[in-house]
Amino acid sequence: MDTQQFWDLIEEARRPAPDDAGAVVRHATALLAGRPRQDVIAAQQILWDLMAHSYRGDLWGAAYLINGGCSDDGFDYFRGWLVTQGRAAFERAVAAPDSLAGLPAVRAAAGNGEELDCEDALGIAWDAHLAATGEQMSGDCYTIAYPEIVFTWDFDDAGETARRLPHLAALYDGER
Repeated sequence: MDTQQFWDLIEEARRPAPDDAGAVVRHATALLAGRPRQDVIAAQQILWDLMAHSYRGDLWGAAYLINGGCSDDGFDYFRGWLVTQGRAAFERAVAAPDSLAGLPAVRAAAGNGEELDCEDALGIAWDAHLAATGEQMSGDCYTIAYPEIVFTWDFDDAGETARRLPHLAALYDGER
């Protein structure tokens, strides 16, 4: 499995219920469990590479605004949710976090106070491996290497957040 095949799997998993991250995870897990073991292991590495690629201060700031705060784990779960949104949304958000304001799920969450996270997305390959083999995946099958993160502003500074994330700030103005 390569990165394109991983994203193809996510897109296929999104078809039945694209707005339900939990359903996307369940469908992706089932699809991946039907693939060869080496694909399942490759998918785990691809997922962690995507998590490392998206480990950015400006994206964390967007997650902080959207979810009304964001711990270390919360940022992982937010990026798990972002993976369930598909490749285009993921890549756009990593390149320009304020673009998240254009996603229907973010717009809906701004209106109803919903937090956007999906811890289960981080276990797609783990759960697929267990379903396919009856065994836990070994932790030495993949590596996790997060880069040093750079925070360029205080996320509690509403004025600076609005300057850096104007579209998201407009959505969440007074909501949190």
